[in-house]
Amino acid sequence: MNESRSWTKIVRSMERLLRLKSFPVAFKMLENERDLDSIPFIRRPAGKVTLCQMITQVRNFDWTVGADRDDFVSPTCPSILGLTEIPDLNRDGTFRSIVWVKTKADAKRYEAAIPRLPLGKYNAVAMAPLVYNPFEPDIVLIYANPAQMMILINALQFENYEVMNFYCVGESSCSDAIARCYLTTKPSMTIPCYGERRYGHAQDEDLVMAIPASQMEKALKGLEALYRRGIRYPISFAGAEQDLTRAFPGSYGSLGQIEAIRGKDNRFLLGVTGGIAAGTAAVLEMFTKKGASLINYDLLSASVMQADKPAWKDMVTYFGEQILNDDRTINREYLSNIISRDMEKRKKLESFTQPRIFAEFKNRLNAITSINPHAVVLVNAPLMIELNLQYLFHKILVLYTPEDVQIQRFMEWEGISRDDATRRLSGQLSIEEKLGYADFVINDEDLSQNTQNQVDEIWDEILKIQEEQIN
Repeated sequence: MNESRSWTKIVRSMERLLRLKSFPVAFKMLENERDLDSIPFIRRPAGKVTLCQMITQVRNFDWTVGADRDDFVSPTCPSILGLTEIPDLNRDGTFRSIVWVKTKADAKRYEAAIPRLPLGKYNAVAMAPLVYNPFEPDIVLIYANPAQMMILINALQFENYEVMNFYCVGESSCSDAIARCYLTTKPSMTIPCYGERRYGHAQDEDLVMAIPASQMEKALKGLEALYRRGIRYPISFAGAEQDLTRAFPGSYGSLGQIEAIRGKDNRFLLGVTGGIAAGTAAVLEMFTKKGASLINYDLLSASVMQADKPAWKDMVTYFGEQILNDDRTINREYLSNIISRDMEKRKKLESFTQPRIFAEFKNRLNAITSINPHAVVLVNAPLMIELNLQYLFHKILVLYTPEDVQIQRFMEWEGISRDDATRRLSGQLSIEEKLGYADFVINDEDLSQNTQNQVDEIWDEILKIQEEQIN
């Protein structure tokens, strides 16, 4: 059995991001039929059933169900699950030739193409809404429309990309989703068949994907990353915006912006990011002593959020005056507690602040480079990756501090509990994930002379890059 996960949190987040209309289904094959009795709230069939009926009872009725080979209306379903032999009338092509294909020879090829679980390995099957943590599933079934499914595919491909191959044997689509996922240990999507629509009540727009339980967290992580980059469901229609330029991904519409920020002089922009309590201030001071200019996104944020400025007005209108201190400044800790629990509110806040911060950033950058077109400019942006700003800079520096050290520092510096520190850290990408974006890394765990040595090496590398640009 796989390690138990907190399925409630995973499923609720996925439901919100994909706006699913039915429960994701936890699906588990059991070697021992008696194990069905140990599953809470399980219902056994009152009469003969099909597999697709049971799936519908779970995803639409909110039931937990289980069955053995004797509960099915015919051998077709249990033979796909390896619960019983393939009937002789299926093997010789008679069964499929009655309706679905022209000849018995076609039917034999059809039957041979259907993936099945190994005969005799299992003796029962259990299904339940995954959100209730009913048991640790082998796979998860998700029913969604084509647009939702496309977003889910994109999410699964976001990290460690690979092409996804999907199949359709025709009738018995459960074999293409369920059996194929078991056999390949990869996500398997298919079109619900005629039988699943007639007897399992799958809707016209439904597609089904089986995902190995071990890949559900990867799917959610991909969905969240795509959400931050503007890829969301429901998919917005570009025509409604009239100016289609805004609807294209950043790589299409941001080239002019990138050129304006990076300039055509010999400036060098180093984006600096890390995490809360990562010792950023000490590292930045080391760079500025070497001659670097500094733009600090936190200071820009504080500037645009000053009382009665446009961003401040938008925030108060949306969140209410409860986010204000007595002196009418923004209570940033209170606001942080709100947005750390709600991704949609976080995106709303960013829509108020980030365009104005970015405008201020450009003004500061232009002021620096107008005086010194060879400036090395450090842009300290703790949420650089979360806000998808990393593409603006020539190189990215990640300040690496192990998470346990971050938590301990944050507790000591802010005088807060471990739970509060951990929750605040959860509002940012993990430092391990940020490392994947790094051109340079400084390990500032101990803030020692070793940190200064790392700064010196990176500074020399930057100057070398600038010199090569001139030549």
